[in-house]
Amino acid sequence: MVHFVGAGPGAEDLITVRGQRLLKEADIVIVAAGRAGVIDAKYLRAGQTVIDVGINVNEEGKLCGDVNFADAEPVVDAITPVPGGVGSVTTSVLVEHVVDAALLKAGLDIL
Repeated sequence: MVHFVGAGPGAEDLITVRGQRLLKEADIVIVAAGRAGVIDAKYLRAGQTVIDVGINVNEEGKLCGDVNFADAEPVVDAITPVPGGVGSVTTSVLVEHVVDAALLKAGLDIL
C-alpha cells in the first residue's frame, strides 16, 4: 500500500494524527517535506526504511535533511543520511543522462 502524506510549505499536514498514522503504516518512507527535521521518531517505527531527500541548512549552518536523523536512526531499520545519502544517486543519474545526450548528439546508438 502506498500513502502520500501532503507536506505543503510548512509541512502542517504531517503534524496531524492522520499523518502520523499513515507514516507509521508505511514500510518505506520517502521524505521531501522541505522543512529541516520535521520527521522524528514519533512518526516512525521499527522495520521501516527511510529515504530522506530533503536538503536544508540548520541553525548552525550545517546541511541536514527533513528527518531528524539522530532521533530516527535508532528506531528504523535503515535511513539515508544527509549529506551523503541520495545525492550521490542523483549525481550518477545526471552523469548518465549527460553521457546519453552526448552519444545521441554524436549520432551513436546508446542501446
